Amino acid sequence: MAKKTNNSNRERKIGKQVVEKKPLVDHKTKNLIWTVITIIILLIFFIVNNTRNEPEEGPYPPNYNSQQTNNSEN
Repeated sequence: MAKKTNNSNRERKIGKQVVEKKPLVDHKTKNLIWTVITIIILLIFFIVNNTRNEPEEGPYPPNYNSQQTNNSEN
């Protein structure tokens, strides 16, 4: 007699099986990286915006003396 193989232990492949690709970076790590990059960019914009010297604009109030402001800065 021929030997019977036990087919019940073997998985049957019906149709096409899609092989799942593992991402290069984990989802949580990816979110952390994007959060850190966004915070760094916002921090750079904040620093640049507050360190820039802009000329004073607009009309001066009545009885304004520019010499008084220069003396108070010294």
